[in-house]
Formats: sequence, C-alpha cells, structure tokens
Amino acid sequence: MATILVVDDELGIRALLSEILTDEGHTVELAENAAQARQVRESLRPDLVLLDIWMPDVDGVTLLKEWSAGGQLSMPVIMMSGHGTIDTAVEATRYGASAFLEKPITLQKLLRAVEQALVKPAQRLAAALANHHGDGAALAGGEPYPGAAPGALAPAPAAEGPQSEQTFDLDRPLREARDAFEKNYFEFHLAKEGGSMTRVAEKTGLERTHLYRKLKQLGVDLTRNKRGGG
Repeated sequence: MATILVVDDELGIRALLSEILTDEGHTVELAENAAQARQVRESLRPDLVLLDIWMPDVDGVTLLKEWSAGGQLSMPVIMMSGHGTIDTAVEATRYGASAFLEKPITLQKLLRAVEQALVKPAQRLAAALANHHGDGAALAGGEPYPGAAPGALAPAPAAEGPQSEQTFDLDRPLREARDAFEKNYFEFHLAKEGGSMTRVAEKTGLERTHLYRKLKQLGVDLTRNKRGGG
C-alpha cells in the first residue's frame, strides 16, 4: 500500500478522503495549504499527492508548477477541483498532473484514479508490451515466464481466499442461525475485499455506519482481513 498526501483547505474533504483511503489500506497524511504540503512532501516523500486547485494562499496549479520546476515531482499528482475548467485541467496535465478529479468526487472515480496513478511507469510499459507483442507470459514484475513459448500463458496460481460455500447448523433458534449466517457472509466479503470497509459496504448495499455497527454486533474481527502496509 502507499503513503498518500491529501492537500485541501476544506476539513470535510480531507476527513472524507482520509477515511476512504485508510480503509483501502493506505497511509494518509493531510495538509490544509501549500506550506504544509511542502513540509510533508519534503519529510515523507509520499507515493501520491491529491492536490486541490483552489486554496487561499497558494493554489494547487502554482504548487504543481513549483514542484515541477524544482525537480520535486517524483510522485504522481492528482488534481482536484469543484470549479475546474477544461483549460485548468489541460494546464495541470501539462505541468505533470497524472489525473484531474472534479468535486464532488465519486468513490469509484477516486479509487480508479488512485489505482492508476500508483502503477509504476515500468509496470505500465511491461504490461503494454506483454499485451501487444505476446513475447511469452508475463510475471507480476513484467518479466516473461521462464521457459514459456511465445504467446504462452503463465500458469494460474492455486485458488486461495474466501470460500463461498459454508455449512450451517440449522438445528438451533432462528436468530442464532441467522446471526451465524450473517457473520460468515460478512467475513467472506471482508476477506474477498482485503478488509476494505468501503468495498464491503458497496457489495453488501449497507451504509458504512450501519455496516460497522452490524459487524460489531456480530463479533466480526475487523483486523484479521485488514491489508497491511507495503
């Protein structure tokens, strides 16, 4: 997982993005202005920056230009704005921004942009070469599978992860049987989604607050399936 710096002068936006990204397993640092963003960027060297354009002291595009001119743009930067225009997005891209998100930011767009931004350029190149040239099966790091013939597929890994079929003891009161089923149901989805509460809420159709309350009531261990950093 990555260290992500969120720069936005709105407390509510910072809190929301921090909650979502933390649930995804990332480490999140916050800054409310350009001065704080400079300090965090210098001390922590984040893997990704989510940068608001309209801030009261120094706007996001100016800060992006500063980092670009100073050779400090060693990480992808996703620009955010609730008042953005096409010209602003084009300008930000010209100075090195990897993406532009318009507020209010939807969950799907945020997670997709973050996922794409965190893919290393070398990995993108290796994937493109493997897809277009078929020079042997590619491993996770982009190298051909040893001994693979041109166009061959790498052997699929053994199936792991949560099992969708469970056996339940039905010779018990309805409430106990229902609780047992629900606990297994949520544990299955938590394992499948790597402990991401955001994705589990989407899959199960529950509000996050209701989901937390339900898991606590059922005694589900929320730390067991949580993805570690790295």
